[in-house]
Amino acid sequence: MSGRTPVPQQKHGPAVAAGLDRFNAAPAGAAEAALLACCGSRRWAQRLVAHRPYPDLESLLAAADEAAYDLSCDEISDALADESSAGLRDGAPASAHTALRAAHAAYESSFGHAFVICLDGLRPEEQLNQVLGGIRTRLGNEVDEERAVAADELRRLARGRLAHLVSEPQKSVDFRENADHPGHTGRPRPAR
Repeated sequence: MSGRTPVPQQKHGPAVAAGLDRFNAAPAGAAEAALLACCGSRRWAQRLVAHRPYPDLESLLAAADEAAYDLSCDEISDALADESSAGLRDGAPASAHTALRAAHAAYESSFGHAFVICLDGLRPEEQLNQVLGGIRTRLGNEVDEERAVAADELRRLARGRLAHLVSEPQKSVDFRENADHPGHTGRPRPAR
């Protein structure tokens, strides 16, 4: 990205400014790989890479939302296929693990993809009830209705992951071009 000047940062601290500068200046392949760790849609990632530089985090998140809303059914399916169902933290009772596995299995059997839900803002002790309640409620959805709900949850997850990526770059992604990272094959996901 030579020839581009840094974009002035607004409203956020130095960590966000530094992370956004690194993202804006990263080689396209490295930025795309980092974005694919936020959402498994190649078109979504390529669109965000193509529209750099972003002047602030709000602009990046707005572009991410817009790109997510424009995904086709097939692209949403691809992104959902890249997701995995969230588990529990170590130390949770065996009964909680069993209940969660059974709920995830029922959901995946009905809809053909992992259950996705954004848990941003919830305390860890609230998350299991939110996931189980969400699965119970959403199992009653028709396939098309659930696809729309899952697509919105996927968008919310991507937004939270992207904010984390830019806000804490030292903990998340090295934006250097890497020959070992030519494409995207899946990734571990933080519980959200």
